[in-house]
Amino acid sequence: MIELRHLRYFVAVAEELSFRRAAERVHIDQTPVSRTIRDLENQLGAQLFVRASRNLHLTPAGLRLLKETRKVFIRIERAHRAVRETDARFRAPLRIGIADGIAQPKLSECFVRWRETAPEIPLELTEMRASELADALQREELDAGFSFGLPNDDAIAQQPAWSYPVMALLPAGHELASQSVLPIADVLAFPLLSCNADQQPGLRQQLRAMVQRHTVSPTLAGEASTLTGYMIRIAAGMGVGLADAGYAATLRRDDVVAVPLDEDERITTFVLYKHKRFGSPEALQRFVALTKTLH
Repeated sequence: MIELRHLRYFVAVAEELSFRRAAERVHIDQTPVSRTIRDLENQLGAQLFVRASRNLHLTPAGLRLLKETRKVFIRIERAHRAVRETDARFRAPLRIGIADGIAQPKLSECFVRWRETAPEIPLELTEMRASELADALQREELDAGFSFGLPNDDAIAQQPAWSYPVMALLPAGHELASQSVLPIADVLAFPLLSCNADQQPGLRQQLRAMVQRHTVSPTLAGEASTLTGYMIRIAAGMGVGLADAGYAATLRRDDVVAVPLDEDERITTFVLYKHKRFGSPEALQRFVALTKTLH
C-alpha cells in the first residue's frame, strides 16, 4: 500500500534530484529514503528515476507522478484547512457584554483585531444595561464586558481599556459652536445635561468628577437615560453636553456640533471580567491583553 510517507520522500527526491539532499530535507538518513523510493517503484511497477553515476533524472512516469502527487498534497492541505475552519465555528465563543450604549471606533477595532489574531475563537456580543452586565459577569453568563465603569465589586476586575478626549456637544447655532477649541469653563456656563445614574453609572461618575474639577455648582438642564437621548436633547437646544470623541465621531449629526476642549480631560472605557480562583482562561487573558494595545 502506498503511504503518504512514500509520496513525501518521492517529492523530496524529485525536487532535489539527489538522495543525499532529499534525506537532509526530510531529516532522516539517506538509506531509508533510497529504500522507500525502491518500494514505491515496485508497488507502481514503474521506474521513476534514471540513476546515473553522478546524476539522477526523472523518467516520464516519474514526471507524471510528481505532477499528480503535488495535486494530492494540495487536496490534503485544503482538507486540513476546511477541518480547522469547521472546528473553529463550533468552538465555544468568548461572550462579551457591551453596556452604557458604548459606540466607539476603538470598540469595533478591538473586535476586528481579535478576529485577525484569534480567528479560531468567535465572539458573541450582547448589549445590556450596566447593572445587567455586572450580574451576568457574576453568574458567569459572560466572559468579559465593556463599560464606562461599575460600582466597586471585589469579584469583578475593571481594567482601563482605552480613553478618548472629551468634547463639548452643542446644538447647531449655539453661540459657542463656531469655536475651534473651548475652555470647559465656557461650556459649563450654560445649562448642562447629565446622564441617568441607574442607566449609566460609570459615565455619570466620570463626567461628574470632571465637572467638579472646574466648577462648584453647575447648572443642570436635566438628564438622559441613553446616549441617544442625550444627543436628541442637545440637538433640541435643551442644554449642552460632554462626551468622548469616539462617541461624537460615531454619532455625528448635522444638528449637533462637537468642539474639542482646551483641557486634557478624557473618558475611559473599561474591560471587565470576573476574578477566578485559579486564574482566567487563556482565551480571556489574550482578549484582555488585546484591549490594552488600543490606548
